[in-house]
Amino acid sequence: MNLILDSLAWVYVAVILLLMAYGIHRLWILILYWRYHKNPGRSHVRPLLPKAWRPSVTIQLPLFNERYVAERLIDSVVRFDYPKDRLEIQVLDDSTDDTPAIVSGKIQALREKGYDIKHLQRSHREGFKAGALAWGLAQSKGEFIAIFDADFLPPSDFLAATLPHFLDYRVGMVQTRWGYTNADYSLLTRLQAVFLDGHFQLEHTARYKSGAFFNFNGTAGIWRKETIVDAGGWSARTLTEDLDLSYRAQIRGWRFVYDSDFVCPSELPVDLHAFESQQKRWTKGAIQVARQMLKDIWKSSIPLHNKVEATFHLTANGGYPLTVLSALLILPSLFFRPFVPWPMAALEWTVFFFSFFSIGLFYAVTLRELYPDWKRRVRYIPGLMSFGIGMCLVNTQAVIEGWMGKSSEFVRTPKYNIQSPADSWKMKTYAAELTNVKWTPLFFSVYALLTWIVAIKAGHWSLIPTVSLFFLGFSYVATLSFQYRNRH
Repeated sequence: MNLILDSLAWVYVAVILLLMAYGIHRLWILILYWRYHKNPGRSHVRPLLPKAWRPSVTIQLPLFNERYVAERLIDSVVRFDYPKDRLEIQVLDDSTDDTPAIVSGKIQALREKGYDIKHLQRSHREGFKAGALAWGLAQSKGEFIAIFDADFLPPSDFLAATLPHFLDYRVGMVQTRWGYTNADYSLLTRLQAVFLDGHFQLEHTARYKSGAFFNFNGTAGIWRKETIVDAGGWSARTLTEDLDLSYRAQIRGWRFVYDSDFVCPSELPVDLHAFESQQKRWTKGAIQVARQMLKDIWKSSIPLHNKVEATFHLTANGGYPLTVLSALLILPSLFFRPFVPWPMAALEWTVFFFSFFSIGLFYAVTLRELYPDWKRRVRYIPGLMSFGIGMCLVNTQAVIEGWMGKSSEFVRTPKYNIQSPADSWKMKTYAAELTNVKWTPLFFSVYALLTWIVAIKAGHWSLIPTVSLFFLGFSYVATLSFQYRNRH
């Protein structure tokens, strides 16, 4: 028994120390942001597009069963303030529903108005989105390739804002910041918006301005075609073809630009299961890229600090299984802690500070940087932290599958053209594709409650903040899962 308790103690300490390491890295991102976000060498002030320079541009719109938003996307793109004779639009339509019929008439009408717009349909969905992009690239005429997913509404001045960055021939890709048309639809969408704001405002800015690698986000960005070809093209070897190509291109020496001042609106997933499928794809894909690329990154000639940052970036999702292990091990830790030589309470308070306080500070700074009413919005941060914990379960599965090399289909995220709280998604076509209720979050919420009760009775107050977040997070996800069980 002593051997088992001793082993559990070592595992528990190792898990929480690794969590603390990722928390420290989050603080490091904050330090980089504060240090570099006003760096004049990487200023937000973009050059102007010379009047005589209008390079050819291909816009790729990858679609798969997007009956509610496909026309909206096409309408946004044709409003671009750019010469028609220098613009090619590819609708890369792999749909198996009535989306092709919906968009074909619009495409024909636009062709009659002089737009060079093509409806490209494959007979198979090989390679999923990466396959569609590669297929379209092989037929493209543009010197630059802009990509927009179906849930985006790019502003008309997108090309005027992004193309001038390419006057520097070393620049291979420009990414813009995401905005959200339905952030106020529900608590779920509000929390998603804060999550993404942290990624775009702090992470992207810190990495870009400090000279570290950052990634194209799959949409709302534009590539130099030569960069894609030079880096080996689009690959379906991972579920995040955007992250994969980004690292290959930057290892090849191409510079990426992040334009945080230009916002491209998008629609957030409005129900839990759609959000879960999106998160699982992103999480698994990032781990797949880590498996594929970390060796190449460390063998490359890039600076050491960039290698370290890339490693943290690509393995950050490892925090999900660590969090799940922590949730499971806290209860048995109450039995072995009297026999360990370490000051467990001091260690747990330190880990809580770096693992959870760092999250709160990270998103508080995000909100302060982006919103005048940030003081009102910070009330969402505790819910954000709890919700992130609740999402650890599905994302842990994704991490394990990604690291084990298990392949899976690219599962699209349903979009419903939700614009206001009055709009409903529950009776729309794609809602029937969503999975049924999940019982695992309920088990973990009950387990966290039991842990909380035992910790209270034993007087281990250093555990209460962490276990409370676990209980709230797992309970919230369990509640949403039951809530969305009856969709129709």
